[in-house]
Amino acid sequence: MTGPAKRKRFDWFLPGMVVAVALAVAFPDPGADGGWMHPELLTKAGVALIFFLHGVALSFDALKAGASRWRLHLLVQLATFLLFPALGLVLLTLAGGAVTGPLRTGFFYLCALPSTVSSSVAMTSAARGNVPAAVFNATLSSLIGVVATPALMAWFLGTSTGRGLPLGAVLLDLLLWLVLPLVVGQLSRRWLAGWASRNKATIDAVDKGTILLLVYTSFCDSVKLHIWGDHLGDAAWTLVGTLVLFGLVMGLVRSACDLLGFSTEDRIAAVFCGSKKTLASGVPMASIMFGDSPELGVILLPIMIYHPMQLVICGVLAGRWGKRTTAPTEVPSPAGRGSPRSGG
Repeated sequence: MTGPAKRKRFDWFLPGMVVAVALAVAFPDPGADGGWMHPELLTKAGVALIFFLHGVALSFDALKAGASRWRLHLLVQLATFLLFPALGLVLLTLAGGAVTGPLRTGFFYLCALPSTVSSSVAMTSAARGNVPAAVFNATLSSLIGVVATPALMAWFLGTSTGRGLPLGAVLLDLLLWLVLPLVVGQLSRRWLAGWASRNKATIDAVDKGTILLLVYTSFCDSVKLHIWGDHLGDAAWTLVGTLVLFGLVMGLVRSACDLLGFSTEDRIAAVFCGSKKTLASGVPMASIMFGDSPELGVILLPIMIYHPMQLVICGVLAGRWGKRTTAPTEVPSPAGRGSPRSGG
């Protein structure tokens, strides 16, 4: 190393989530229903801002570059919207009466969410995987999720609680507050692409800050109505459940990559995109779908636990895989030996 190592920038988002929840516990009134922050308006404005910025930052050329790997995209979308929900149902069935009410809804909501965009691409890049395919795949997942996530939740709530979800109204809200700002942001790239490229750090900070604001308002009602008294002990079960879920999905995706004969770069993209779930879209979508529910904070608990867990595990794997000195036919397994084959 010829010069001093560049100091790694501190990522304040994960500590920020802890602070947001702590503020909701200490000061729930401003963000609760009827509070001076007017969460019913703040939520939708925040969601629109987040997806407008996503649209501005999204490069269409990067999407086109990764569009040809259709088998990779099919595998990731099936893992995201079919394998995850199926495994979630199995784990909830095995848990039985140990997981009930809003936490049960929240665990399946985690399974129904689309994949991440920024972290999947970042991890794939760090591991020297197929970055253009990861960009296309993660973006496609977000767009499919606008329809697939509420549809899966409507089915789950209808079969498990009999309540159902007003799917038409939810889809209309999602189209209005997610898709429309995303399209407007994409159309605005003609004028804003240069600005977005120069101000990536500012856009990222606004994006993360808005999500933390939504996390705060999401927990305020449940704190004010003392709902957490019945669910405080559920965090331990949720941690175990999400770890098992993550391990199962990653193992099955790796096995599918073996069967399909994917290259090393495509395997990396498939493993990272297919095993992740988005907090950045999950919080705004939950705010729209369950916005009038005082149990929203409990519903968000599984994705808030899964998010940092997936970042830590995938970060370790990305660092290990990115250090390979040759171009092996297979990616080292998480156990540190061999490839990402299920036999490891």
